[in-house]
Amino acid sequence: MNKVHFRLAPVLVLAFGFTCLPTFAADPAVAAGADPAKIQKLRERIRADHKGLVKDNLPLTDAEAKAFWPVYDKCHQKLDGAQRRSNRAILDYVNGETGMTDARAKQIVADLLAAEADEVKARKACYDGAAKVLPGRKAARFLQIENKIRALDRFDAAVAVPLVP
Repeated sequence: MNKVHFRLAPVLVLAFGFTCLPTFAADPAVAAGADPAKIQKLRERIRADHKGLVKDNLPLTDAEAKAFWPVYDKCHQKLDGAQRRSNRAILDYVNGETGMTDARAKQIVADLLAAEADEVKARKACYDGAAKVLPGRKAARFLQIENKIRALDRFDAAVAVPLVP
């Protein structure tokens, strides 16, 4: 695994990953969910090769690539930490769902919000790092690709996690 975010798949039976971002990004019908098979292939691709998906959708010169990929790797170390914290909080919820107290629910929400704040800081640092080594449009495209991936992750988690009873 390419430092892909620890996903909730094993516990929540989520199938994260995508197949081809250009199809996802270029076809509004796919983005709107009209073709579940393409969306599922995209989920599988993200899970198997997140970095490869970014490579396929972020055209870089050799010089840009040499400068960008170390930034990307550092970026994903930060994002992975925030994602692990978020996942722990969600797992706490799922594992304690039947005996959820008001105090525990508040603590889990506080943990989730703190993890999300850390993720926002990490994403900003990712963009800032990319913007230092890439032209503005390519740095923006990188952030868009990551945002699309994250949007699908959040959607899948929202579908899989039941509401607090």
